[in-house]
Amino acid sequence: MCGIVENVVESKRAKKGHEMKTYEGTTMLTPADNVPGPEQGHWTYDSYAALPDDGKRYEIIDGVLYMAPPSPSGWHQKSVIRLSHYLFDAVELTGHGQVFVAPFDVELSPGTVVQPDVVVLLNKSGEKYVVSRIIGGPDLVIEVISPGNATADRIEKYNAYARAGVKEYWIVEPMRRTVEIFILGEDGYNSLGIFSGEQTLPSMIVPDFSVHVEQFFA
Repeated sequence: MCGIVENVVESKRAKKGHEMKTYEGTTMLTPADNVPGPEQGHWTYDSYAALPDDGKRYEIIDGVLYMAPPSPSGWHQKSVIRLSHYLFDAVELTGHGQVFVAPFDVELSPGTVVQPDVVVLLNKSGEKYVVSRIIGGPDLVIEVISPGNATADRIEKYNAYARAGVKEYWIVEPMRRTVEIFILGEDGYNSLGIFSGEQTLPSMIVPDFSVHVEQFFA
């Protein structure tokens, strides 16, 4: 990926023992310190939902309001479209649940509101969908990596998803044409591996997902 040095640093900041992975050289989320509202650390969904539409996207993690990265590139959007298309076929058309794509709010906790690229909510978790947003951890969350959001997806959101009980997390890297799958265990996420090419994904949430990884990329 552009601007990422392959030097993984293990951080101890994760709550409940969840290990965080940082990739040196990437851009962190930008705190929106100048946006009128509660003090940083005290933002909630209600204060977030009351923000005027200024053409920007925001997310909240642990009560801190962040400005989302600028509009993603074409290859990012194409990967999101392809992923959601194949998941729609595998999840919605088979009657197993629902698929959502950004921008759509997911309130992981009162002080953490994010907009994942793709979300899968199985029927057994259907009560978490309340039209305006999903409240609680979805069954599957997918983030498509861009140079501006790589650290956020591998640190802040990685830990937020684990704390919220998101059972499965995919990190998709279009520039490398890979997908890494994380499964939630007792001590946080465990990686099932990085998949590419003609490999298929060993998803626990979408079993028998027979799409080759290369089909997610233009």
